Amino acid sequence: MGSFFPTSAGKGRRLAIMQFSTIALLALSCVTPVLGARSPGCGKTPTIRNGQYTTTVNGKQREYIVRLPDNYDRNFAYRLVFTFHALGGNAQQIANGGGGTLAWYGLPPLMTGNNSAIFISPNGLNQGWANTGGEDITFVDNMVRTIENDLCVEQSLRFATGFSYGGAMSYSWACSRPDQVRAISVLSSAVLSGCNGGTQPVAYYHQHGTRDSVLSISMGRQMRDRFVQNNGCTPLNPEPQPNGGRSTKTEYRNCLPGKPVTWVIFDGDHNPSQQDQGSNTPFAPGNTWEFWRQFQADGSSNPSPEPTSNPGNPQTTLITTSRAPEPTTGPAPGPTAPRWGQCGGQGWNGPTICVSGTTCTKLNDYYHQCL
Repeated sequence: MGSFFPTSAGKGRRLAIMQFSTIALLALSCVTPVLGARSPGCGKTPTIRNGQYTTTVNGKQREYIVRLPDNYDRNFAYRLVFTFHALGGNAQQIANGGGGTLAWYGLPPLMTGNNSAIFISPNGLNQGWANTGGEDITFVDNMVRTIENDLCVEQSLRFATGFSYGGAMSYSWACSRPDQVRAISVLSSAVLSGCNGGTQPVAYYHQHGTRDSVLSISMGRQMRDRFVQNNGCTPLNPEPQPNGGRSTKTEYRNCLPGKPVTWVIFDGDHNPSQQDQGSNTPFAPGNTWEFWRQFQADGSSNPSPEPTSNPGNPQTTLITTSRAPEPTTGPAPGPTAPRWGQCGGQGWNGPTICVSGTTCTKLNDYYHQCL
């Protein structure tokens, strides 16, 4: 049987096909694995354990704390969760809990069994996440590479959360590395760490208080609206409002597949552990895990149940509780700065007394904060 191609033309076409195939394979080898990929650390005997580690970025030593799941299995691909601290905080505060923040933002008790995760708590420079020249994003890149070369991670299930400055850093990571983060959860934040890129969709959760005296709710809406647009969701008009002392959760409609946006608004101040009236449990951990757990290892997501409709606003779900309201005490006499609020610094004319349980701490000559 003769050749499929004529002799002279066939050689040229076969050579062209081989060259094209080689180019295509080289191109594919340069693509960062994201969907459904197990990290190089899978199957290895780990050298990373629970504890603090360091890496060098731009000649600066950076620290981070690692928390492994109980009975870590080197052959099981775990979720990877970054937990960024607020201004004035540190990695140890997130790992141990303190300053009004639950340890690891309250997530480990919810993420168990097949949903277990490797948690990372990094230290910011000068107790914050200014991300000057993108150095904090480079820090995250280094941590991802180090962790995933040693431990077994499902690379399509990387997440981040943080309060205030920590939320800003989570947001910045989503802007800069949208193909490397599956979803983020932002707690009362603003665009403080930059947003390099910021044009690609990333699954996005955000909660914010209407009376936030540190980072106004308009700043939070600005962050949210970027991903409402990027994710192809239908904007809301008018804005959802809290239901008295209970938060209101909005799940946006018509978003791109696997790129949902959830917005939670509450009647409160700058607080990482806000509770609904009548509850003694912060709602951020449960809301965050409810949002994250819909995502699967192949990059797809399980359909979430339809939210309970409210008259006049079918896109809003109310977080309610049947517990009796807890007794409250009256406000402290005189003007006081809230937890995380400014309480001093050159040119500051606001309150200098912090709410009970916090101390006015000098961070620099221009900014003192209630911590």
